[in-house]
Amino acid sequence: MPRTILIVEDAEHYASALEMAILAIPDVEVAHAFTGRQALEFLRSRAAPEVVALVTDLQMPVMDGFELIEQVRSAGRWARLPIVVISGDTNPQTPERLKRLGADAYFTKPYSPGEVRNKVEELLNATGR
Repeated sequence: MPRTILIVEDAEHYASALEMAILAIPDVEVAHAFTGRQALEFLRSRAAPEVVALVTDLQMPVMDGFELIEQVRSAGRWARLPIVVISGDTNPQTPERLKRLGADAYFTKPYSPGEVRNKVEELLNATGR
């Protein structure tokens, strides 16, 4: 059964590059959301496949990545879901804030999709997902 990784990114070119890289992980499929709110709706949907990792941007319309991570971590069901953040945020306090919120990894734009894939795969292996 394929494992689903949810990519939350409002920029189509970044979402496409991430999808291509992540699909190189064995037995993985990708789902997309363009806002944090869409991501939460997807996670909460009974019809949605079980998500094994979340890759998210920070600056998005409707609900940003910070709020998304807070919501995900506050729900017991996803408390241990691997979360990888990718952002063009230049605030020097962002990495520490993400760590406090429970993000597992942080990449700044521009980034290497291959490095993101390697980190996601490493997190999946560490959690047995």
